[in-house]
Amino acid sequence: MAANMAQKRAKKAQKRKQVVAEKRRVEAVEASLPARVARAAAMPIRHCFLTRSVFDIGIGTLVLTRGATDHHLALSSFLIDVLCLGIKDVMFASIDGDDFEGYMAKANLGSPSISVDPSYARKLLRELAAGSQSIGFEQYRDFTAVERIFGDVSTDASDAVFRFGRDGKPVYIPGPKEDPPLIRRRIAQLEKYLDEGGFGFETAA
Repeated sequence: MAANMAQKRAKKAQKRKQVVAEKRRVEAVEASLPARVARAAAMPIRHCFLTRSVFDIGIGTLVLTRGATDHHLALSSFLIDVLCLGIKDVMFASIDGDDFEGYMAKANLGSPSISVDPSYARKLLRELAAGSQSIGFEQYRDFTAVERIFGDVSTDASDAVFRFGRDGKPVYIPGPKEDPPLIRRRIAQLEKYLDEGGFGFETAA
């Protein structure tokens, strides 16, 4: 009799452990980046901004937000290099309306942003990512997950034609956080994929 009771208690304990483990697994999935982006993608688009001079200076920021209201937003931000590297950085965060205004004020210090159609923005991001991969640069981590915030926005709705690089070839301009070893690796990458003279190299002004 005692043995049976012990077995029943052990089974109950095991079942409780399984329930707790499953609950933690579900919570981890729901808190993951893909899940948070998927929830955001179901809400209305509130803003879609792009650095106005991105094709002149070569680098800029693309921002898309969604939210049930303008007071609580899911913010996606993509630092883009239209001359060579494509997607340089990706951010996804929850932010309130006041903080978003502050974020955009800082983003506009170097060059003002303009509102663009989400289909244009998504097409730009996808073509940038494909272009940089074609010359050997790996897709930036989290790009695929965060880009899904565009949801059902179709690139077919945009007839924009983008010309990346300068005079028909990539131009690599290292950023302030790129150290000499990284710069050398990126130049070697370009030399591997492109003919001699097939790319340009400049230092930042």
